[in-house]
Amino acid sequence: MLPQDPYILLSVINTKLRDGYSSLSALCEGLDADEKELVETLSGAGYAYDPAANQFKPI
Repeated sequence: MLPQDPYILLSVINTKLRDGYSSLSALCEGLDADEKELVETLSGAGYAYDPAANQFKPI
């Protein structure tokens, strides 16, 4: 279960992307998470996924 708070979620996701997943799709598949929902939640907090950096960055 991923955190509900968007800022804690951001920290968890970026850490997991850095330490264990090569892409957002791989992370979502590995955690059985909805990629669209994750992107929308973090977008609402002012962050967007940057595939080149493999992390969520401020918009």
